Amino acid sequence: MKSLVVALALVFAVSPALAKKTAAVENAKDDDKLEKKEDTVQGGKHWRIKTGAGAVHVWVPAGYDRETAGTVIYVHGYWTDADGAWKDHNLAKQFRASRQNALFIVPDAPASNEAAVNWPSLKDLRKAVSRANIVLPDGPVIVMGHSGAFRTVMQWVDHKLISQIILLDAMYAGQSAFDDFIAEGKRADHHKLVVVGAGTAESSASFIKKYKFAVAREKMPASYGDFSKREKRAKLLYIRSQFEHNAIVTSGKVIPVLLRLTPLKSV
Repeated sequence: MKSLVVALALVFAVSPALAKKTAAVENAKDDDKLEKKEDTVQGGKHWRIKTGAGAVHVWVPAGYDRETAGTVIYVHGYWTDADGAWKDHNLAKQFRASRQNALFIVPDAPASNEAAVNWPSLKDLRKAVSRANIVLPDGPVIVMGHSGAFRTVMQWVDHKLISQIILLDAMYAGQSAFDDFIAEGKRADHHKLVVVGAGTAESSASFIKKYKFAVAREKMPASYGDFSKREKRAKLLYIRSQFEHNAIVTSGKVIPVLLRLTPLKSV
């Protein structure tokens, strides 16, 4: 894991232009209508949208109410793609377990250091979903990213709609962007950041030490109710995970619990 941290940080430092490239976003922008396939997964509606920038999975739970719903955008890490993460990480099951009233979006993202960021603009991703005739809700927008997802998420920190970011062992680089999000940016007063560290425990702990308002805890709790009131209210919360890097997103014991820490309503 240490070698992965070094590799990610080195690539980002040496070649920042890599994060600015788009894979095929321009093609996606030109599409008037995007093809999608619909089915039922975990009792909710699921769509797979085909775009010029890769696949985008969209899911809503049974009982979804768009009038009061928010949006959760989950960005996968390296060595997989949106299709792989959707299936292998049982994301629909984990989203359902969170019991949150949200429209969940899982876009393609870089699978390696060499791959370009598929969606450097959150605005373009939202437009792609809309072009597939899926209406986005007006509630809070939550971004959750694992591992190498930091390369995508750090480019979205100034988007006016995002209220919370959850980094799942993803503090490899881009700390200045997350500084802006939580403390220095013009909308920072309205933001919340949750940082989970395992392989990135050292860099994550170093990041939160800069902020007196940060709250830290050892281990993921078994349920939302096991968080203290102070942890639930924290503007910046750091959790030293007992789960290793991949288990954070595959165990089903982290994602559903953390989604309860958001301003989303229950379904």
